[in-house]
Formats: sequence, structure tokens, C-alpha cells
Amino acid sequence: METAQDRINRRAWASWGATRWFGTMTDWTDPGEAAALSYVAQDARDTPVLDVGVGGGRTVAMLRALSHDYLAIDYTPRLVQVCRRNHPGVAVRLMDARDLSALADNSFGLVVFSFNGIDAVDYAGRAAILREFARVLRPGGLLLFSTHNLHGPSYRENLSVFLRPPAWSANPLRLGLNAARMVVNLPLATVNYLRHSRLNQECDGYAVRVCAAHKFGIVIVYTERTAQQRALAEVGLSTEAVFGDLAATPLADGAGVEDIRWFHFIARKP
Repeated sequence: METAQDRINRRAWASWGATRWFGTMTDWTDPGEAAALSYVAQDARDTPVLDVGVGGGRTVAMLRALSHDYLAIDYTPRLVQVCRRNHPGVAVRLMDARDLSALADNSFGLVVFSFNGIDAVDYAGRAAILREFARVLRPGGLLLFSTHNLHGPSYRENLSVFLRPPAWSANPLRLGLNAARMVVNLPLATVNYLRHSRLNQECDGYAVRVCAAHKFGIVIVYTERTAQQRALAEVGLSTEAVFGDLAATPLADGAGVEDIRWFHFIARKP
């Protein structure tokens, strides 16, 4: 059943601006993502790889460098089309991660859900996704996914991010464009913020909140590190390493996370 959060987020992903942006991205989101993929590379090499929430295909080349036994999926039809256009000949299917029944048990050596895609569904859907990942992973297989930090700066963002002075440029035309962009974006961000904030809620170990991305056009789940580790353990996956977005080294137990926007979790199926 489609939720209110689904309707909001699907509309954002399918917008012209988002489709164009996702379709042109080719690089790492941050140093932590690059390090996390390097961490799983040796185990995942030449094993079947499932790339979930592929969007416009940012991760296709990265993961196909590990294995050509590769399948990409996304739940947004327009982004599936963009990915197929960008990567002809690559297997890209329209599929919702909450229901991977078309895929067999114990099929993949590596499952990747990057760019905080798991945060786009409600908490019940998130639990369903983790159960499906545990099912389709081979014994010894690895899961790599990113998720927003409940105690990080992104969770604290509000409309003030759209009230900052336009970025300075010595070029008058560029400066004018930056100012015009702020004038245009602020009303839309305000409407989205007020409309979507009705879905905000704080729970034990996680929260649901409107996010500044896409002009406050999406509603996502933020989680605590320890709560996410417990959720993985509940579906039989063992957390092996956690990276933040700021550095290429794993986070130590008990490390401060106030500056980290999101985590990259690596978990293994026994």
C-alpha cells in the first residue's frame, strides 16, 4: 500500500530537476562511501551484485567494476528509463525494495542501497526492506547501505537554509542568478516545509522528518547508529563496519557523530 511518504517522495524523484540531476551524477557522494565500497570490494568481486535504488545510474560503473553479474533496480519508472538510457545493455528493472519476491533466496554476494535510499520509505517499509535483503543475500554475503544520522546536522535543518545570502560571485550575471534562485526557491521551500511537516514524528531510536533536499520536497527517516545495528541484528545481519560521510576510516565505537550527516553501514549475513 502506498503511504503519504511514498507519494511525496515519488513525486520528488520523478520531477524534471531531480531526474536531470540523478541522470548526470557519476561520482561518490562522499569519502565515506568510497571507503565503504573499497571495504566490501574483495569479498564482492565476481559475485552477483544487486544495486537497489540505482536512480539515473550513478553507481552502475562503480559496481560493475566489481562484477558483471549485476542487476540494478529502482521504484521510480522515469529513473529506470534514465538509467537504461545512460547504460544500454545493463540489466535495470522496475522493482520496489520492500518486495523482492521476483528474486530468489540466497542469490547475491553483495546488495547495495546507496544515497540514503532506504530512508525514503516509512519505518515499517524499512524493516521489510531489511528482511528482503537478508533473504536474497547469500550466506557470507554483504549489505552496504547509507542512512541519515538522527543526531547529525541534516536533522536540524529548517527554513533558515533558504534565507542565507546568495553565494558571492565577481560575475554580476552569476550573482544575479544566485539571488534570483533564492527568491524563487524560498516560497516553494516554505510551502513544502509547512505541508510536509505534518508527517514529522520522533520515535525510539529514529524519527521521520521533512528534509531540506529538493526544497523540503522529501520526507525521510533518520536513525541512531545503535538503533540501526539492532534492526540489522533482528533480521539476522551482523554489523561489520560503519563509516560516516566525512572520512575514509570506520567510526570507532562511541565516537561522536554530531557532525556526520549520514552513515554507511556494512553488514554480513552469517
